[in-house]
Amino acid sequence: MKPGGSLTERYLALLKKSLLNVLYLENEARIAYFVIHALRGNLPPATQIVSDFLGIRRSEIFHLLKEARKVGGWLVYGGANNAGHPEEAAARNFFFTAHTMIGEARLDNIHYCLDTIIRDGIPGDLIETGAWKGGAAIFMRGYLSAHDIHNRLVWVADSFEGLPRPTHEKDEGWDFSKDIFPYLCVSIEEVKELFERYDLLDDKVRFLKGWFCDTLPVAPVERLALLRMDGDLYESTMDALNNLYPRLSDGGFVIVDDFNALPQCREAVNDYRRDHGIADEIIPIDQDSVYWRKSGSRSSNPSTQGHSMRSLLKLLFSPRRVQ
Repeated sequence: MKPGGSLTERYLALLKKSLLNVLYLENEARIAYFVIHALRGNLPPATQIVSDFLGIRRSEIFHLLKEARKVGGWLVYGGANNAGHPEEAAARNFFFTAHTMIGEARLDNIHYCLDTIIRDGIPGDLIETGAWKGGAAIFMRGYLSAHDIHNRLVWVADSFEGLPRPTHEKDEGWDFSKDIFPYLCVSIEEVKELFERYDLLDDKVRFLKGWFCDTLPVAPVERLALLRMDGDLYESTMDALNNLYPRLSDGGFVIVDDFNALPQCREAVNDYRRDHGIADEIIPIDQDSVYWRKSGSRSSNPSTQGHSMRSLLKLLFSPRRVQ
């Protein structure tokens, strides 16, 4: 954002940077550098890791982390012969210090959707299904607070115990459960603490704890203006669509975090849209994520909005399939 913007926009720009940890990215690069080399058994001198500020910022690991913050996901490290070992998966917890994995482009997309919702007076609350550390929902609450909006709620739906083991046939081979991906398991206490850290935990934030098949059918959500889905699996994505899309106002937005990253997620979206005759244009956000606006809106063509990042980026940061 350019200097001279409003205080509201400056706050929201700073909130994004804080959620993405881009302000102190060299410290994360130092930790990542140490972890990677420790796992490979070839640690460099400690002074090289700690004191070489400019060297860290010029390093490959810093560059990769910086790119990951733009496009979302996490850093893939480890070579072809050792990628995916349990100790490497667990090590990610030590150096992924950001409060969201969705990246700059996807945060900008939420910002754009909320600007449009407020401009066009689209009624309803905001929800994310699949929250991890809660960063996207924290930004939603920060946006409402910055704009002094008090008549909308932010719903945070998650098991807070990681992803379920796959049971649907279309999720076979995609096990993201906590035994395999422990860093995807974040407790509700930790998420609430992060909301508090940003001074954004209040009665306008509501938590739906449990598996989507149990919580979403009975969730006390009357109307939505924004539905952001990050459930990864076919079944989780379909649970969100079946239970929440009918509550989405005309002119509201659907965001699908892993549409192009995970084929089972894309298949769930395509199946639901086909079965319900939804023809609204699917618009890319970055290499993995998409969104659409529910027909009946009073909007201009969203494909021209400035927050979408269309450039094709090398897929270094997408999750790898678990065999």
